[in-house]
Amino acid sequence: MKSLKTTLAILLTVLLNCLIFSRCNYSKGAKKDLRTGLSFSYNGFIVQDALLIDPANKRMTDNKVNLNTRIAIAAVGLNNYALKDGKVFPGMMLVVTDKKGTPILKADDLFAGDQGHPPAEASELRGDITLASPMVAGETYHVKVHVWDKVKADNELNIEADLVVQ
Repeated sequence: MKSLKTTLAILLTVLLNCLIFSRCNYSKGAKKDLRTGLSFSYNGFIVQDALLIDPANKRMTDNKVNLNTRIAIAAVGLNNYALKDGKVFPGMMLVVTDKKGTPILKADDLFAGDQGHPPAEASELRGDITLASPMVAGETYHVKVHVWDKVKADNELNIEADLVVQ
């Protein structure tokens, strides 16, 4: 009988933990695209994917880019924002550095001054990058994107990739 009580207590504890954690919507993970080298990690957010987008608005299959073109880094299926007045408030920092770590392009928050969005409108975020002077062909540049939730600071997404300019 004592063994049955112990087993029931353990099952009840496991069930309670499952219920508690399922209500928290906690999400954490990392992923790397071996074709492009793009990697991303997230904490708190739910993220379907992060990817490089070519000038034709298609998913890139490598990290080689032509000088004087525009590409983008996109976060897709981004969810689990905290709501404030029914809206979400993303922040997005984008920086491109040369091989010495010197910033070539930097935006501290692409959504600075933003008045918020319905959650569905913020499920895909995109940062455009124009590959032009002072960038030069034959060099590799490092891109970092940091996305955060301005209402719930624990929610964050970090994306990194190297771009080989041709």
